[in-house]
Amino acid sequence: MKRTLLAGVMMAVIVPAAAQDAKKGLELAQQQCAACHGKDFVTAIDPTYPTLAGQYQDYLEKVLRDYKSGARKNPIMNGIAKPLTRDDIRNVSAYLSALPGPLSNQTR
Repeated sequence: MKRTLLAGVMMAVIVPAAAQDAKKGLELAQQQCAACHGKDFVTAIDPTYPTLAGQYQDYLEKVLRDYKSGARKNPIMNGIAKPLTRDDIRNVSAYLSALPGPLSNQTR
């Protein structure tokens, strides 16, 4: 019983990570995010825009889902997030969270 439960938990953790596509995340980030958040995703065109490089993946996913649904309001981000699929959100979030930046922390 314990082995079955442990295997199920491990699969739940491993499978979503395997479903992420770094290349698609990179392409989407360059197309949709870089113009405002900077090509390095650290140096935004406006200092009030958040740094994306090294941000927690689950936080990025949550924020994008909230912009997509309208739970979080910003005319620019709502329009950008609306057409994103679930996989798009996972891919771009995984890519951005893996980048080095001021939010990166090797111990987290």
